Amino acid sequence: MIQGVDTATKRRGKSTAPAASPDELKRAYRDMLLIRRFEEKAGQLYGMGLIGGFCHLYIGQEAVVVGLQMCLREGDQVITSYRDHGHMLATGMEARGVMAELTGRAGGYSKGKGGSMHMFSREKGFYGGHGIVGAQVSLGTGLAFANWYRQDGSVSMTYFGEGASNQGQVYESFNLAALLKLPVVFIIENNKYSMGTSVERGSASKDLSKNGAPWGIPGEQVNGQDVLAVREAGERAVAHCRDGKGPYLLEVQTYRYRGHSMSDPAKYRTREEVQKMRETSDCIETARKQLLEAGLAEADLKTIDDEVKAIVADAAEFAQTSPEPDESELFTDVLAEAE
Repeated sequence: MIQGVDTATKRRGKSTAPAASPDELKRAYRDMLLIRRFEEKAGQLYGMGLIGGFCHLYIGQEAVVVGLQMCLREGDQVITSYRDHGHMLATGMEARGVMAELTGRAGGYSKGKGGSMHMFSREKGFYGGHGIVGAQVSLGTGLAFANWYRQDGSVSMTYFGEGASNQGQVYESFNLAALLKLPVVFIIENNKYSMGTSVERGSASKDLSKNGAPWGIPGEQVNGQDVLAVREAGERAVAHCRDGKGPYLLEVQTYRYRGHSMSDPAKYRTREEVQKMRETSDCIETARKQLLEAGLAEADLKTIDDEVKAIVADAAEFAQTSPEPDESELFTDVLAEAE
């Protein structure tokens, strides 16, 4: 591990993850910053009326998906809920295509027909973006079943929130995954608030990492504001799955700075609470300090910042100039023929 980096996590097993190099941390910083700036621009475009429908921003949670993506290889899959733009970018989907989909343009990943919550990229192993709370958990388990059936060594990374963790299909998925020892990492992104209800008020389980215990699924709590801590826990979880030991559960404790969606004023918490999290636990600022301590120059960080700003500006321009879908697209992609 890089000298001076604190990767505190509630461990339930010895880590076998290789130490993160400065280059890996720099890449993680860049990816987190790209998600942050992209989401900020998406919020601006929404305010201008260029993005319609629901729009759930990932600002504050960037270390979760970036850290876990560092653990994956070609062929692994990612599936998540409606708060999905960060996952798309972390898997390598182009900012242009994601932003164009948000604005309903033909250049988007779903040809402008899916919007914020329904984009996919088989090439990048990203299977959505799902608007029904908790529904993606059973779908992610299905992806793991396919991996198990084919014996291809791939792992399904299945994300859901602490609110969705109480949905019935989640526990049905736990049962099947444990029964067949499916290679799936269940990831609870605990951002503290299920829409407008705090997890303390909405969950009788006070340690969500133990929710898989009745099925014998090992779990651990992770500091989701430290990308290296997330990566370390992710390496353990993924190795567990690849070794044929069945599913693994991670409760990644994070925090969203914005409301549940763009229409949520977030009056259920104080501004002081949000500001304190920004000042003491911001994942990007934490990574920035770690890089400086590891010897990276301020000029190098400025270069990364400029690169990210250029990518986001280009994506916004592309999204506003790309044509709207042709009317004929109303009748495409509504039926998939089996091969």
